[in-house]
Amino acid sequence: MRKILFKFSCCLFLLCVWITCRKPQESTPVFRFETPAHFGNKFQIPADNPITEQGFELGRMLFYDKRLSLTNKVACASCHVQENGFAEPKKVSVGILGRVGKRNSMHLANLLWSEKFFWDGRANSLEEQALLALESPTEMGIQPIEAAKKLQNIPEYPPLFQKAFGTSQITPDLIAKALAQFERMLISANSKYDKIVKREVQPTPRERRAIELFFTHPIPEINLRGGNCGDCHGSHLTTLNTFHDNGLDLIYKDLGLGAVTGLPSDNGKMKTPSLRNVALTAPYMHDGRFQTLREVLDHYNEHIQNSPNLDPLIIAASNEIRGTSLKLTEQEKQDIILFLEMLTDYDFIKNKKFSNPFK
Repeated sequence: MRKILFKFSCCLFLLCVWITCRKPQESTPVFRFETPAHFGNKFQIPADNPITEQGFELGRMLFYDKRLSLTNKVACASCHVQENGFAEPKKVSVGILGRVGKRNSMHLANLLWSEKFFWDGRANSLEEQALLALESPTEMGIQPIEAAKKLQNIPEYPPLFQKAFGTSQITPDLIAKALAQFERMLISANSKYDKIVKREVQPTPRERRAIELFFTHPIPEINLRGGNCGDCHGSHLTTLNTFHDNGLDLIYKDLGLGAVTGLPSDNGKMKTPSLRNVALTAPYMHDGRFQTLREVLDHYNEHIQNSPNLDPLIIAASNEIRGTSLKLTEQEKQDIILFLEMLTDYDFIKNKKFSNPFK
């Protein structure tokens, strides 16, 4: 009996030593980052896709890698160019085999605060958005499962997935998660306007006037003039992430949100983009029809079409009593353009953390 107890004690002792000395399983550390206080905290990072340094760097590689497309000639960065604020500099996007899409790719900035993606809002997450872009025949044109197989056979990728997600087995889900991590970190918050908001610099009288004009809804009855821009491009993010028909066409050429929801009341509605770096993101609108900010302002001031779902906030906006258009003065137009130029974040478009890792 004593021998049995002795052997049991020895085994128990060795087990305790093994447990104590066993090297703990390494886990990928969460990437610690701070979001701009003036953007608020109304965002949520998926519990199954926390942002890690390894995941972010993998996503950055995938974002710029043309091998992720069917023809090895198109990357996410082909249509989202950093120097253009991660926007599409062409009128509409051109994907594999020169296939032309029908929309201008939305620029990528501050997506962490958004819940719907694409002009028509058909994606409910950045992960879903990434997979839809992969398989689109006018974008990257490759089925996600084929993209995963392709990356599996590229020697540098399995170890990177191992570091980022704890497995070297590449799947469409992990590709989407890595791309989403990179895109969530594309935060632009160091423009002249941001520095004014944070009280790091003082605005000039004209800059203050431009800011107030941009965010003010006009009430001519009390002589309150406004550009009416903030009704859709409100908050410091310069978007409320809502959908609107902004009177581009009397007859809809693109149903936008309506094609997704099937509701006639949503026809012609498009997601309101953030205006961050907007001076760099031409051309403008979902179809790239306007080349300059002046053309955009002229549209809102003078050329609104009375389309079926025209936004009530646009209908109600005029700087004249019983006015039928916005009626901005020439000086007011110039002031609003000044504000839009104040949204350019030069650090963002030059940030090496967001740049092409293959160069």
